[in-house]
Amino acid sequence: MFLKLITDHVNSFVSEHEIENLAPFINTNHELLNNKTGPGNNYLGWLDIAKKINSKTLESITNAANKIKSDSDILIVIGIGGSYLGARAVIEMIKSPLYNSINKKNPDIYFAGTNISSSYLSSLLEICKDKDVSINVISKSGSTIEPGIAFRVFREFLEKKYGKEESKSRIYVTTDEHKGKLKELANHNNYQTFPIPDDVGGRFSVLTAVGLLPIAVAGIDIYELLNGAKAAMYDYNNPSVLKNDCYKYAALRNCLYRKNKLIELLVCYEPGLNVFCEWFKQLFGESEGKDQKGIFPSSVSFSTDLHSLGQYIQDGSRILFETVLDIKSTSKDLIIQPEDNDFDGLNFIANKPMSFVNRCALEGTVAAHTKGGVPNIILEIPEINEFNTGYLIFFFEKACAMSGYLLGVNPFDQPGVEFYKKNMFSLLES
Repeated sequence: MFLKLITDHVNSFVSEHEIENLAPFINTNHELLNNKTGPGNNYLGWLDIAKKINSKTLESITNAANKIKSDSDILIVIGIGGSYLGARAVIEMIKSPLYNSINKKNPDIYFAGTNISSSYLSSLLEICKDKDVSINVISKSGSTIEPGIAFRVFREFLEKKYGKEESKSRIYVTTDEHKGKLKELANHNNYQTFPIPDDVGGRFSVLTAVGLLPIAVAGIDIYELLNGAKAAMYDYNNPSVLKNDCYKYAALRNCLYRKNKLIELLVCYEPGLNVFCEWFKQLFGESEGKDQKGIFPSSVSFSTDLHSLGQYIQDGSRILFETVLDIKSTSKDLIIQPEDNDFDGLNFIANKPMSFVNRCALEGTVAAHTKGGVPNIILEIPEINEFNTGYLIFFFEKACAMSGYLLGVNPFDQPGVEFYKKNMFSLLES
């Protein structure tokens, strides 16, 4: 296993027999998932996408990424929700949250269509003004308003900068393989297209062309990312809740929810995981939040948020539990140097690596919050690399599917999302 579930700090809140009592339901749901016969079964393509993704698609993605790297200073990724969160999460995890500011051979990557802010889009245009730019617009239908506006703006920008013909070679479209407004536009203008599989919903799409093209442009090995997901696919195919950490995590969440632990905080101690936490929030929020049910997914970045939310977590309403992403080995470290006059009183940690201090923060916080009545589930990850990231993505996707089934909801639709859209369009048309 490339990920370890540690339950030492949740065992006092959930007993082993409570987990075992869910075994029959987990066995049934496992069969529903594997046989693709449960609710939302039309959207279960993510279950085996890592092994069945078309080799020609991967080759096209790699070739397009190489072209973008050779002729562009900036790639603008246009999409919202699952159309951008996964890609951005992987890039910041494996490269850096400061990816655009560090020295590198690959293009900067910015994300547009994630909001309706004219100030944000205007600033992005200023950044692109004297740069060579390509865009990757991602939308199943092409009619979602946020990316639709951004695509209009950047399409016009490219056509003014390069002319209509050359701009066509700088526009990459990830959309439905056969239909939709964006597909029609791409065909009409001869834009290069990449397919969004019919059986993969947006929040489960990071390991399709939706996420893989931007990830490849950042210089990340997409084959190794898929290898990690494939390994997890096999590792988490055991129906036993006691032998399958993915299902045990889902079961623990369900038990805690029944005990009125209504909010899950995904905790990270590395800023590079902050956007991954945002991806997690969409994955579980859209999947479970139905029929007036579901755990509310949130996140915190420690030790930063210990200085803002730490008080509430320690002493506030006991409706929280935490899932901690524990990265055992960091790729870069700094040694804290001693000061002759010890002006800040920190010489007691001189000559120690910062990772040691971060480790003490993690262990001390877990102990404090557990004692304060907040269960802590720990997911131990050896290090951040392509393989382990793909593995972690699949872990959460399958755990989310099992969690939704245990809750009695269809984890693969999102009917509530449409209500705000109808109201917004009604106001715009009036």
